[in-house]
Amino acid sequence: MTRPEFTKLVNLAQPRLGAKVTFATDDFFADKSRLINPEEPVFVPGKYDDNGKWMDGWESRRKRSMGHDHLVLRLGQAGIIKGVNIDTSHFTGNYPPAASIEACVSNDDIPGETAVWSEIVPATNLDGNSHHLIPVESDEPWTHLRLNIFPDGGVARLRVYGVMHKSWSKANDQTSLDLAALENGGRPLVANNEHFGVLANIMAPGKGINMGDGWETRRRREPGNDWAIIELGHPGVIEDILVDTAFFKGNYPGHISLQAALVQSGTDESLTVESQFWPELLAKHPLQADDEHPFKPTADLGPVSHVRINIYPDGGISRLRLVGKPHFA
Repeated sequence: MTRPEFTKLVNLAQPRLGAKVTFATDDFFADKSRLINPEEPVFVPGKYDDNGKWMDGWESRRKRSMGHDHLVLRLGQAGIIKGVNIDTSHFTGNYPPAASIEACVSNDDIPGETAVWSEIVPATNLDGNSHHLIPVESDEPWTHLRLNIFPDGGVARLRVYGVMHKSWSKANDQTSLDLAALENGGRPLVANNEHFGVLANIMAPGKGINMGDGWETRRRREPGNDWAIIELGHPGVIEDILVDTAFFKGNYPGHISLQAALVQSGTDESLTVESQFWPELLAKHPLQADDEHPFKPTADLGPVSHVRINIYPDGGISRLRLVGKPHFA
């Protein structure tokens, strides 16, 4: 099955990005927090707890009255949402027949009665043990989501795809920050391979937690090298570069280089070809296992908006920090 383009965006409903489930009308059979567990849902035959069959997701009890159940998810930071995945994996006779999603902006963990909710996913029929990939037509940044299930049942995971929103109205061109960070609106665009770890990981906050928390390609068995392209949260002048190979010991890249450009036209797809000819921001440098590598740009390119990462020939890196000052034209 061809996955929608929005699934290439960052899952905003990740605990490591600060997301948390703050309320559920009922989670008798399966705790609400499991809904945003980053691991894929599993089914454990024969596993029961005090309330019944253990399920890897959020599951309410069977409703015996009017109404429906719902759950509130607070994002770690306001985000612009482009699609969702309502995943009912392993829920077969106990999934909700339908669901909808509303969104609002609030400073509270649980929005109060004055919160204004907007429907971003209308009531949609669900199937058991299935992924429901639904596009969202909204350009507004939201802080909270309300998942409504009709009338009750269980959902394994909710993935919320989009871009973390940062207001640049108070920023200035004298403040240095990580222009590639997810929390600053950085966006992973494409990688030629993400077999062992996705590109978005290297833009995530904090240090990596293990070897799986980075971008890692499969072993290259042909000439050439692996590469990826990211978009900065805001065009800017990069001053400092940090390449972290934490936990990558027998599989770190031998070398790395960076190319960059200020892109003003074209599409994400066209950048794959164009990026081959971008000038070098960082000339080819060797890397070491499980270490932090601070670099200075080897060329002054002025403000850039996109960066191409070249690793030689393959392997994994944990984090990439591109610190600089935003440029306001």
